[in-house]
Amino acid sequence: MIKMLLNWGVVATMKYIKKAEPVDSRHVDDVQEEVADIIRRVREKGQKALIEYNTMFDGNTRTDLRISEQEVKRAYELTDRQLIEDLRFSIGKVNAFARRQKETLLGFDAYEPTPGVSIGQRIIPVRSCCGYAPGGGYPLYSSALMLTATAKVAGVERIAMCAPTIKGTNNIHPSMLVAMDIAGATEIYAISGAHAIAAFAFGTEQIRPVDMIVGAGNQYVTEAKRQCYGKVGIDFLAGPSEILIIADEAANVDFIVADLLSESEHDALAVARLVTTSETLANQVVDRIQQVLLRSGSGEAARLSWENNGEILVAESVEEACAIANDYAPEHLVLRLSHHEEKAVSILRNFGSLLIGEHSAVVFSDYVAGANHILPTGGAAHYAGGVWIGTFCRVCTVQRISRIGAALIAGTAARLADGEGLASHVRAALLRTSNP
Repeated sequence: MIKMLLNWGVVATMKYIKKAEPVDSRHVDDVQEEVADIIRRVREKGQKALIEYNTMFDGNTRTDLRISEQEVKRAYELTDRQLIEDLRFSIGKVNAFARRQKETLLGFDAYEPTPGVSIGQRIIPVRSCCGYAPGGGYPLYSSALMLTATAKVAGVERIAMCAPTIKGTNNIHPSMLVAMDIAGATEIYAISGAHAIAAFAFGTEQIRPVDMIVGAGNQYVTEAKRQCYGKVGIDFLAGPSEILIIADEAANVDFIVADLLSESEHDALAVARLVTTSETLANQVVDRIQQVLLRSGSGEAARLSWENNGEILVAESVEEACAIANDYAPEHLVLRLSHHEEKAVSILRNFGSLLIGEHSAVVFSDYVAGANHILPTGGAAHYAGGVWIGTFCRVCTVQRISRIGAALIAGTAARLADGEGLASHVRAALLRTSNP
């Protein structure tokens, strides 16, 4: 058993049934330097640099990076009709949930804390955004549609989406184009990587800069967002996909295994964890995962991810399991408890999305439940939530102060300003109390 002091001041006594391999972080400085060089070259050389990087990384040699209407139309012809209907279904669910979220963002203008002093707030969407849709290994149209649809419902006027081309070609996968078009993209560009982030942050000959960039990508994309933040707004810094399942002895082993491996197959860096109060269940999951990996088509990414990053921990209680989960702050947090479920829900507070119950699988959240699946990873759930309507909106205050209101508050404002040594502030306040 290992005792560990968690961030919450809780001492957890846990046993590792399977522990992740140590992470080699020596390359972090190299990534920072490479990305800084990419951003510098894009700022200096503009479109020429984008074409060079597209050719280098994706084999994409196109010189006109914006997808034409003809290409979008052709994409519908190349996409299976059932898939198009499924995309419409998924977008409909995302739109419905986003509209419900929007109803919770309320502006007001009638609040008077002092007679003659009226304060309100307006909910104003950003004017433009870039949605970064990853898709190096697979056409991840689910991420593309969720970014586009949520921005559209929020009221963003210019939604510029970007995505990688199919390796060795100049074409984005047809299903990606269809998803972005149905969801409401106003512009689509065949570009990805750190150079795409730089292009939308600073602008090039073909690409106008945007107000903010949202969406997850690899470590180079994440580092580019970090370095460009300030010039452009971002949602958050995201890393590899994550799942953490809290389960007791009654949980369904097959469901747990399927959910752990479904997250692991995103890529070899994905992180899947099980925290359970039952050592018997923990050992059953270890054995079953090995059996499934040997006989199924989960793929090399799932195997590498599980072998290198997968973890199974045994906690002494549900409360301790929740403390461990709060410390990790996972992207997807899944509860599989036959008892103490409501207590666990009340304790848990650091997660991208909480899924409760045996049938609340992440796969449903990924595609058709309606909630956005662009979520914080790498511990970012300690301070950030997932992409939602509010990601694209600003809460801006509006103030109107009458002569009577100014007379009532000027004295206090002047004294406070004087205490900070700001003489011009004092004068600006007291001028409002004199006769015109």
